[in-house]
Amino acid sequence: MIRFFDILFSLAGLVAGFPVFLILLVAGYFDTGAPLFLQERVGRDGRPFVLVKFRTMTVGTASVATHLAQASSITPLGRFLRKTKLDELPQLWNVLKGEMSLVGPRPCLPSQTELVNLRRQLGVLKMRPGITGLAQVQGIDMSTPEKLARTDALMIGHLSLKRYFHYIFLTVAGKGAGDRVRNG
Repeated sequence: MIRFFDILFSLAGLVAGFPVFLILLVAGYFDTGAPLFLQERVGRDGRPFVLVKFRTMTVGTASVATHLAQASSITPLGRFLRKTKLDELPQLWNVLKGEMSLVGPRPCLPSQTELVNLRRQLGVLKMRPGITGLAQVQGIDMSTPEKLARTDALMIGHLSLKRYFHYIFLTVAGKGAGDRVRNG
């Protein structure tokens, strides 16, 4: 049933959000010259997939976990996109393709081996990664891999259709925050 709502909402979001996508693509082109950001992430069962987001950092920023990136790498448009969570909109394509869900553990980088191993041990990798979830609405980011993996496992163990909608509502209402970046 969750997959049905993933398809329905991602398709509706892509269609209804098309004008916003176009505006952000043009603005992103003027901001960085490359408005979309593609990055390999760890998906369901540990399989890699390519995550799509609007670029929020300058081209050439090292491909590291967000909490390891410098805040000075974030562009002015990028700050707005992160604050409003609009940088996440292209991930609706990943949801539609079945690589992600709207709700699930945030997909990490293959280089985040501690988090990948903890998630594997706790069974978190059995689920599609998501745009939002319990860790996101609680403000837990990838800088604390053990806490994140435990929170992801807790969410998966208690995920229901009601909680699925609850996490989406909390995210749309502005609860939680994205991964923090280093100042500097």
